[in-house]
Amino acid sequence: MNISIKRIQAIFMKDYKEFSRNYAVSSVIFVPIFFALFYGNMGVNSIQTYYLPINMTFSMVTAYIQACLIAEEKERNTLRSLMMSPASVADILLGKSVLVSVVTAIILALSMYLVGYIPENIPVLVVGLAVSTVLYIALGIICGLFTKTVMEASLAILPVMLIFSFAPVALGLGESHIAYQIVQWLPSSQLLFLAEEMSKQASMMSLLTPIMIMSIWSVVAILISVVLFKKRTKDE
Repeated sequence: MNISIKRIQAIFMKDYKEFSRNYAVSSVIFVPIFFALFYGNMGVNSIQTYYLPINMTFSMVTAYIQACLIAEEKERNTLRSLMMSPASVADILLGKSVLVSVVTAIILALSMYLVGYIPENIPVLVVGLAVSTVLYIALGIICGLFTKTVMEASLAILPVMLIFSFAPVALGLGESHIAYQIVQWLPSSQLLFLAEEMSKQASMMSLLTPIMIMSIWSVVAILISVVLFKKRTKDE
């Protein structure tokens, strides 16, 4: 599969201009920052509190912005034009993911700084955050492809925001609770487990387990997004 850096850059610049002009979409970046600043000023220093703005960043920034970027292409009837251009599927999806990846990295770093979170194992955390970024980008693509307008995408992404951001709160109910048995497999919960294992200076195998589960989520989501992307562009 041929990947053109120039085409990816062109798509990135196009998305950047649209993103900077659409304040309704770009304003969501302040939500996790607000929560990080709020909890940071409160002096709360639990793992659950640290990772609330982090998981909110993935669902409310990464997935939401990605869904809106895809839906905007469909709303303007330019997605099929992109597909029919010399750009490959990889060029299009990577190009439309670069902006979201950069914004996500900045918001994550700022949120962790404001909440006062200092990870025990930075390389492992970076891997976990990178895998999560890929997953939520794919989820955003899927939601965007199922909608026709930015407004519809904003509504379609709500379940992702609610479930993936706040479901880990149910982990506090205890392992015997049925809610715990369900939400423990969510990627947001696995990221929380990864942080807890890092704080315990756990073995590498213990650290790899949540990363592997998140990777499975990512691979499945990527495959679904690529198949759905090809199907949607041909059906339009």
